Amino acid sequence: MAKVKGAIVVDIEKCKGCSVCVPACPKTVVQLAREVNGKGYHYAYMEHPDDCIGCANCAIVCPDGVITVYKVKL
Repeated sequence: MAKVKGAIVVDIEKCKGCSVCVPACPKTVVQLAREVNGKGYHYAYMEHPDDCIGCANCAIVCPDGVITVYKVKL
């Protein structure tokens, strides 16, 4: 079976920092940034990008749909 590498892209300016995606990640990849976006929210980002498995849990639970998940077979 092929190994899958994942990556997420967050629309930083639309993220409101609700942090619902943080506990949804089984590999603790997603965290909230210390920096803020244009609206003053701490946005989600990939803290540990090498650990992402592309499960899409973060995108599924995101109430605003600002997370896109990409998967690559290795």
